[in-house]
Amino acid sequence: MVTSRRSLRLPHFSDFEPGWVWLVGAGPGDPGLLTLLAHHALGEADVVVYDALVDDSILELARDGAELIYAGKRGGKPSPKQPDISQRLVSLARSGKRVLRLKGGDPLVFGRGGEEALSLVDAGIPFRIVPGITAGIGGLAYAGIPATHRDTNHTVTFITGHMAGGDMTDGIDWRSVAGFGQSVVIYMALKHLRAITGELLAGGMAASTPVAIVSRAATAHQRVLETELGAAADDAEAAAIEAPAIVAVGQVVRLRAGLDWMGAMEGRLLDSNPLGHDTERDVG
Repeated sequence: MVTSRRSLRLPHFSDFEPGWVWLVGAGPGDPGLLTLLAHHALGEADVVVYDALVDDSILELARDGAELIYAGKRGGKPSPKQPDISQRLVSLARSGKRVLRLKGGDPLVFGRGGEEALSLVDAGIPFRIVPGITAGIGGLAYAGIPATHRDTNHTVTFITGHMAGGDMTDGIDWRSVAGFGQSVVIYMALKHLRAITGELLAGGMAASTPVAIVSRAATAHQRVLETELGAAADDAEAAAIEAPAIVAVGQVVRLRAGLDWMGAMEGRLLDSNPLGHDTERDVG
């Protein structure tokens, strides 16, 4: 039996005008997580200036003839300087190009999109911001870990693990974060994972606190390491976990036993009661 599917009717999108810069979030990796507006921009742009976290499968969606310019920044590694990237966006726009600045995740969540947008404002360049799914939510979802669950946490804290130069983020009282007793999601944490977990332990967080490290989330190369806070740094080294990675800390990680939908597709048996309490409860 052949079933018909209604053709997708896309809304009318704003024109991508020459001389404009669109700052667009590409999501955590899977091209299926692009917004429709991001897909539209890829099909219209004359030049795509993309960062290190944009998957190749997404770049393949750029229109034929579009110029692809790599402008990736990786903490602690040789990278283009931020002022140079911003100036290049300005120069390309002034030459009459439709410029797509494509950034992994969401451009305004640890993505320096705000800095680039302010540079465009200073130069008088018109721009648009297109949000994307940030890795701290979408990447964890692809690992079967919700950012929040009412039986484990009522808040979630998002933190970056290093500054622009690669040093451990200063100005964060990690020991106070440990005292929240809630979930913590740390971006770009691998390089300083031992120091970060040490601070959380010193702040009173139990060594047995569940931890998940999601490497290359939402891509064909995704790896997930489940461990505990006290062993996380050693286990990550032993498993040769690679960046980019998201680190989730808290009881919410335990839900992966029941929500690892990607693992289930490969035959993993899921636990319908991963938190170990009575499942007959009010779910209203």
